[in-house]
Amino acid sequence: MAQTVGDFFWERLHQCGVRRVFGYPGDGINGLLGGLQRMDGKIEFIQVRHEEMAAFMASAHAKFTGELGVCIATSGPGAAHLVTGLYDARLDHVPVLAIAGQQARTAIGSHYQQEVDLPSLFKDVAGDFCETAMVPSQMRHLVDRAVRIAMGRRRVTALIVPNDLQEMPMEQPPRKHGSVFSGVGWSAPVVVPTAEDLQRAAEVLNAGKKVALLVGAGGKNATEEIIALADCLQAGAAKALLGKQVLPDDLPWVTGSIGLLGTEPSDKLMQGCDTLLMLGSGFPYAEFLPKEGAARGVQVDLDPGMLSVRYPMEVNLTGDVAPTLRALLPLLQPKSDTSWREDIEGWVRDFDRKLLDRAMVDAKPVNPQRVFTELSPRLPEMSILTSDSGSCANWYARDLKMRRGMMASLSGGLASMGAAVPYAIAAKFAFPERPVIALVGDGAMQMNNMAELITVVKYWKQWSDPRFIVMVLNNQDLNQVTWEQRIMEGNPKFEATQVLPDVAYHRFAELIGLRGIYVDTPEGLAGAWEAALASDRPVVLEVRTDPEVAPLPPHITLEQAKHFTETLIKGDPREGSIIGNTVRQLFSRFFARN
Repeated sequence: MAQTVGDFFWERLHQCGVRRVFGYPGDGINGLLGGLQRMDGKIEFIQVRHEEMAAFMASAHAKFTGELGVCIATSGPGAAHLVTGLYDARLDHVPVLAIAGQQARTAIGSHYQQEVDLPSLFKDVAGDFCETAMVPSQMRHLVDRAVRIAMGRRRVTALIVPNDLQEMPMEQPPRKHGSVFSGVGWSAPVVVPTAEDLQRAAEVLNAGKKVALLVGAGGKNATEEIIALADCLQAGAAKALLGKQVLPDDLPWVTGSIGLLGTEPSDKLMQGCDTLLMLGSGFPYAEFLPKEGAARGVQVDLDPGMLSVRYPMEVNLTGDVAPTLRALLPLLQPKSDTSWREDIEGWVRDFDRKLLDRAMVDAKPVNPQRVFTELSPRLPEMSILTSDSGSCANWYARDLKMRRGMMASLSGGLASMGAAVPYAIAAKFAFPERPVIALVGDGAMQMNNMAELITVVKYWKQWSDPRFIVMVLNNQDLNQVTWEQRIMEGNPKFEATQVLPDVAYHRFAELIGLRGIYVDTPEGLAGAWEAALASDRPVVLEVRTDPEVAPLPPHITLEQAKHFTETLIKGDPREGSIIGNTVRQLFSRFFARN
């Protein structure tokens, strides 16, 4: 049988290192799927429940492995469904290739069924490379460039393949004018700033007496270098959400997360420093960084477009974090004054006690923060954590303590709901020997995470370690937005938009062959986590939590306090619970111990 375009397509991707693709079938890609079938398993196809989830999984695969994430969908609605997950990859700077079918070339422009202008649809999210294959000989250079551009620029690329082209005999480009002859292969360069720029950065850092680090996902392969630099400068380090795994939280000078989901020590670190070193982070909220002019700044990022956009940096270094720090360290002068570091460590100790006290405050029925503080010391070695967007991300950010070897991620720049379970599935396929835990609110669970449990049912028996837990906070409220309505807008809870139906998530898990665990008392949390972590099959752990436990920011502004007062004056439907729980949280040490 002659090689088809579809056959060549997958053989070429295999030569580029692709071993897994996430997707959903349809007649717009039948020719490609036929070629994949003839690969005899050399590239694994993971069937999802919805194309958006395929794109989230491709994004997560790229985040957890550093490899190219690949997803595929049919023409029309299938391709359109990919877009949200692709934006997740685009905004978090990870390489993903999207493959989409299209109607026959002769039908394009005729208002044909499922004909969508896919180049226009993908123009923004895959703007670095979005091309439609029109003849067989074109496929060679399209695949090669799509892969290299995605990997080299850490971007989303898209290939659109009309269905009539997919089963045509493959043709190599003819040797004549207008043909191109591409080849396979790409390896990452080592990008280090010039010696002059490194010296300028060292002068700024050596002059600082109170140095603060802000670490993002770009530092994930630079843990040892960051620790060495922080110790040399007697600095403290805060972590952006996507940088949660970069530094272990048992280091006493690591202040944890930053921003609205951040910690008090991180806020004090940023407001008290005289020098800021930002490493591989696109943290967006400038109000949580030092005031302009209050600190000198140095930033390291591989993407020059991310330099000096959050804070006016004195020295901007384009480079990979790890090799840049290795080149910078010999130029730094070790600081002997430990007073700044001692202050930071004191803040961290005090706040850790405050977090624990807040978690132990009574709620109706379960304090959501305690769900996370009970999990944190029980996390197995080498765990992988994923979180959804919403109020659960507050507790994920503050209360889960990372140890060396653990991994964690979520939808960062896009902050999309519905990513935790597909992220966890992608992590489990990449690392089937490691325990994986997804942390989800009931809003995101109902949106699309619930359906992907069926994907877990389909595949879990092939994972070498069955530990896969989806923890659902069931509070029957779109909780993060409810609190934003109260604190940001000064409006009472709008029950028409915020109240969710009550669903027995643990029973759904049991219905489809997984294990379900239900908890509605704080005393039951420890045993529930231990049972879930000892299970011989994937688990849905449903916890009935109190929606009126406020996810308090690291500091409350006068404007936020004013809005909160306005909410109470206007009359919130849960006013009594809000006041009681907020007071208990603010005075948690008294209530937890008396």
